[in-house]
Amino acid sequence: MGVKDLEDLKKLAMLRSQIDGISVQSIMSTEFPTVSSDDRIADVLAVMKDSKYQDVPVVDGGEFVGMVSYASILRKKSVTLDAKVKGLVKNLPTVTADMEITKIAEMMVSTNCRQLPVLTGKKVTGIIQRNRLIEIVRDIKALKEIKVWEIMSNPVESVRVNDLMDDALELMIREDYRTIPVINETNEVVGIVGMREIIDNNWKKDNKTIGDLEKSARSQITVESIALTSVKTISWDEDIASAVDIMVENKISTLPVIEGKELVGVLTEYDVIELLSACRERDMLFVQISGLDDNEKEATDVIYADIEDMVKKISKVYKPESLTMHVSRYNDAGGNFKYSISARLFINGTAVMGKEVGWDLTKTASDLIKKLEDAVMNMKDSKVTFRKRKK
Repeated sequence: MGVKDLEDLKKLAMLRSQIDGISVQSIMSTEFPTVSSDDRIADVLAVMKDSKYQDVPVVDGGEFVGMVSYASILRKKSVTLDAKVKGLVKNLPTVTADMEITKIAEMMVSTNCRQLPVLTGKKVTGIIQRNRLIEIVRDIKALKEIKVWEIMSNPVESVRVNDLMDDALELMIREDYRTIPVINETNEVVGIVGMREIIDNNWKKDNKTIGDLEKSARSQITVESIALTSVKTISWDEDIASAVDIMVENKISTLPVIEGKELVGVLTEYDVIELLSACRERDMLFVQISGLDDNEKEATDVIYADIEDMVKKISKVYKPESLTMHVSRYNDAGGNFKYSISARLFINGTAVMGKEVGWDLTKTASDLIKKLEDAVMNMKDSKVTFRKRKK
């Protein structure tokens, strides 16, 4: 059992029916925090700290107007904490009571949000959270028996115990991560640090600007000093249901994946939800590219053309379900950008992942797409090789 159960279209249709047969009402939370457009950013941060929500609905006069996220607040370094939150409200997609669960999963993948509002008219009547959505996997046999290594993220980003919070925060903002593992000199997991720890340890009432939040984290504070050391991990060959059990029972979103004691990957709520999203019925490949600027339209057109060429080739062998790509930038002293692009392609329920770094955006993306294409064409042999190496 496991991934091979997703390769048959009839079985995939049955699986999708099982997932979408679950009602929105059965998994949504009816108690949740809200803020208003006129609330100060400092007040919103306090709400996030108390509630542990990183995406909070903005409600004015009883009507939903958007969402505000901790990640978007961190990016506005020059904004004062006394400023009103209205300038940071995002127009994210909303959920209705009759919406399919696979569609909700797809929306979470495309927005990378942890919470999405459920609306009745213009009123927020509930919140769908990632940690509730992933629980679905535990009740569906074809999903819960998939192995961790089949959908985990690898290669994995991490920080070392003596790195400064500067390094961890920069990595999280650049790569849009919420949590990252902390390792020692032998690549053993000794802790984990996330946005929650930054909120709890670095938000202070006397901060004046968003930049002050970052400065407090960028002082000479090591990752080790604020990381959670009672970190939960999971072995590469465990099943997804076991991983979800650990996440739900411990209220965590990220599990470092280990082989023996060594870090070999990371499994997140996002990875599990992306699996649910890949089960959605579509007439064409779902593509989500994040991190591109508005002035990079020419590069975007080239990237989509390369993706289209790849899909034509691999569709002769497998039917691709979804492709997500994230573009990050490194600032160079000379003013140039170095690009880091990561991608995950779902083929028949199997996650094919890759990462490429380079100075030219379109070439880096093209090289990554070619790498994915080659991986798909050799996917069967790659699986056999991986299993042989691990046994």
